[in-house]
Amino acid sequence: MAAEDVQVKLCIQELVKLDLQLKAVIQDIRDCPGPTDQLNKLNDNARERMQALRNRIIELEYMGKEQERETEKIAILKNAENYKKQLSSMQVSLRKANLTAQLTIDKQEKNELITLSDGARNRQKSNKEGLAKRANDITENLMSLSRTMSSQVKRSENTMGTLLTSSRQITDTHEEFKGMGGHVTQSRKLLTKYNRREFTDKLLIFLALVFFFSTVLYIMKKRLWPS
Repeated sequence: MAAEDVQVKLCIQELVKLDLQLKAVIQDIRDCPGPTDQLNKLNDNARERMQALRNRIIELEYMGKEQERETEKIAILKNAENYKKQLSSMQVSLRKANLTAQLTIDKQEKNELITLSDGARNRQKSNKEGLAKRANDITENLMSLSRTMSSQVKRSENTMGTLLTSSRQITDTHEEFKGMGGHVTQSRKLLTKYNRREFTDKLLIFLALVFFFSTVLYIMKKRLWPS
């Protein structure tokens, strides 16, 4: 086998290999779920394979034109032309695959945005409900504090009334004792005045004591069994 035939065969094998690799990359692009960076990497790989395939086609054409036998020349050039058509077809397939992938990525990003928006709305709703609950709790606490303060004020008023009543009672008792003291003083003067008369003195003392104890009993009665 001539060296030229070996080169042609190797070139065709390389074309077949690149063709299969490019088709696989195009399929990966079509199925790419994203993100966009991943799609860009696949497109870079596709462009590299496509350029390598184009270079091999040019090389095959050159080798076909260099053939001395016309039949082999025609066959090689026809093969190169077929690969050119496949390359054009794969360019179209690449554009379609990119369109499909982009639509998929856009749809996924839209769904993610909707999900994030729903999540944000739910969090906002939850935050509003939490704020409303806290505001309600604060209102309840303030109302409870107000009721407690009102009750304390009422108890203070009752205590003040009791103290005032007790104060009046003490004042009245003090005045009664002052009156009683006056009566005792008067009785003592009478006893001193009539000290020379024994019987009269005893009688007056007895009367004074009766008066004194009657007064005490009267006061005690008034205190213990008020009418």
